[in-house]
Amino acid sequence: MTIEKNIILERETKKPILIDAFYSEDQTNQSIVIFCHGYKGFKDWGAWNIMAEIFAQLGCCFIKFNFSHNGGTMESPIDFPDLEAFGNNNYSKELEDLDAVITWSQDRFASNKNVNTNNISVIGHSRGGGIAILKSSTDPRITRLIALASVSNFKNRFGSEEEIKKWKVDGVKYIQNGRTKQQMPHYYQFFEDFEANENSFNIEAAIKQIEIPILILHGDRDSSVNISEANALHRWQPNSQLTIVENADHVFNTKHPWETNELTDELKSVVDRTVAFIAKKSVH
Repeated sequence: MTIEKNIILERETKKPILIDAFYSEDQTNQSIVIFCHGYKGFKDWGAWNIMAEIFAQLGCCFIKFNFSHNGGTMESPIDFPDLEAFGNNNYSKELEDLDAVITWSQDRFASNKNVNTNNISVIGHSRGGGIAILKSSTDPRITRLIALASVSNFKNRFGSEEEIKKWKVDGVKYIQNGRTKQQMPHYYQFFEDFEANENSFNIEAAIKQIEIPILILHGDRDSSVNISEANALHRWQPNSQLTIVENADHVFNTKHPWETNELTDELKSVVDRTVAFIAKKSVH
């Protein structure tokens, strides 16, 4: 297996993106799988590296990346030294980042006869699931969508009208990072960007439009994103496949740092189910 870590995708007018690629030198017809992390997440969180290795062992070219404004830097991709970037993140930027990574993956593996650059699955975890759903509704390059402990609504996460008004007056609000204890800023531009693109950022409308195969995976003990959100996604798109992972929390019983080379049974189940889903012949 080949593992390429911390590849820098430079962009002329935008912040660079840090990418990892895991793939086999000898397995043929490897589909590309692109993983989008969630809120306050990063590509090297917890067990994601072990998960990536297993995907590659099972015949996928697995790509994960840090969203350009997730708060990490090229030199320090795991912690959040760039809180100014974090504060200036928004959904538009994350959609642009995912678009750039899809383009990069097709270019990077165009000459690799063992990778099928026309078979691209996107996995989104938590907030990344919402981004993956929105992108899959508009980008014909994506052939399969996996919503992993995904949110179903962006609007209801901004708080009450009073809270939004206070945010506008103050210009910034802060959320404490439980792991690093940093006060992480959210500038009001985040809400302005959402408001300007509210129709495009409607996850319900987006998933109803999607015709490619969809797999929804959610833990029944998820205290961060309620299981009702997975049920809503499935209800809006009945052609999707919904799998509830028993006894699993929001990160499928992993944590950061992850200090073993094994996945939990719950995350291993997610990987196995996802690989089987990707391997099925398209119904279209």
